[in-house]
Amino acid sequence: MKKLGIVITDGVGYRNFVMSDFITEAVKEFDKIIIYSGLPESCYQNFNNSKLEIKELAVFKEGKATWAFRKWKEIAHLQKNKSFYGMNDNLVSGYPKNNSVRSLFVKSIYTFTNFINSNSSILLAEKFQFLSFSKNKITKEYIAILKKDKPSHLFFTHQRPPYLAPFLYAAIQTKIPTSTFIFSWDNLASKGRMLGTFDKFLVWSQLMKDELLYFYPNVKNDDVQVVGTPQFEPYVLDKYKSSKENFLAKFSLDSTKKIICYSCADVSIGPNDPIVIKTIAEAIRSKQIEAQVQLLVRTSPAEDDSRFKSIRDEFPEIIWNVPKWILTRENHQESWSQRIPSDEDITDLRSLLENADLSINMCSTMSLDFMLFDKPVINTVFGNKENGLYNDQRFLNYNHYKKVIDGNAVTIAKDKQELIDQINQTFNNPDERKADRKAMIDLQIGQDLTGTSKRIATILSNYE
Repeated sequence: MKKLGIVITDGVGYRNFVMSDFITEAVKEFDKIIIYSGLPESCYQNFNNSKLEIKELAVFKEGKATWAFRKWKEIAHLQKNKSFYGMNDNLVSGYPKNNSVRSLFVKSIYTFTNFINSNSSILLAEKFQFLSFSKNKITKEYIAILKKDKPSHLFFTHQRPPYLAPFLYAAIQTKIPTSTFIFSWDNLASKGRMLGTFDKFLVWSQLMKDELLYFYPNVKNDDVQVVGTPQFEPYVLDKYKSSKENFLAKFSLDSTKKIICYSCADVSIGPNDPIVIKTIAEAIRSKQIEAQVQLLVRTSPAEDDSRFKSIRDEFPEIIWNVPKWILTRENHQESWSQRIPSDEDITDLRSLLENADLSINMCSTMSLDFMLFDKPVINTVFGNKENGLYNDQRFLNYNHYKKVIDGNAVTIAKDKQELIDQINQTFNNPDERKADRKAMIDLQIGQDLTGTSKRIATILSNYE
């Protein structure tokens, strides 16, 4: 019996692999599918298929020893690759600011790994990390689950969450082959180490495959498959399609005016969002933006819109799209991970991408979303080390985003006047970067959106 285990860790994994066509396609390829979920079982009520089973995983919490070995592994990985700006930026931002016992320990790891950060030393740290939780009650429970279920293959939809390391360990102990999907375009060249060592890897593009082979020299070329990403597949699925008329009516938009969409980051990296929103709104009021336009702001799905209250009060003409993501569990250690999107929100987002005339954001993945619909993109980075604002200009040097800039696919606005000038230039010549946008999509997303889920399900089936 071909039995696939799918590990879904959070709301974004749910969006990518449940709200796409992946489950539908996987059911065709396998006799049985078990979803091992980091979300409550109640999230999956819409599935009524005898081949499908949902198992809610008990949440593993790291002990001190496990945390210590994981920190060693992750910091050593960043030290080894600190020639990459994003890796070094995370290394610098992660350095402790005080001298607590834990902070002093982390500082000692920084010192140690500055000299010893070879691939073999990183793998040694991972070995100790896995041994540290091998006798844990939750780990034993995971092993018992996999021994009972006997999946033919275990597919992790995210390669990074450290609390899933015991589940990977359980798969290794029960000799179940594993694979993982590289979650996002910035994960390899700027984020920390994977949660562990997998047998097979699915990636967005040849670019991502090259990065994976570089940062993880133990991985073999034949064990990496380019599949695209299901993150964008809803944009070609009929169930999320809506008419322009419905979209305009729902958000009370003026059909005679162009639409500027500003998409926010979450507060941790987007504290300059209110400044940019206010800049655009004032420029519209003062007619510094020459075209007849209206501003629609989409907030981050990871938070509510409470930090924008003063902006909303000052500029009632701004239209707001607060993503309808449902919090499925209270009092979770990573509450943002327990938010899942509604069908309505994915439909709203697709309509926004189809009907907006210009995207403005701070170096977000949303740049790719809009490029998929051939929409011009302006990236705002108003902050630097000198002007007292949050330093978002540093993100321009991140390896994944430098490619977007070097590819001429977006314009970069570092202050208010640049932003206004670029908005006017874009509306005067919206096709100026058309070829560059297409080239960037081809580089970052290596396969057509249509058939993404089928492609992934077929490859997983062939691993049997």
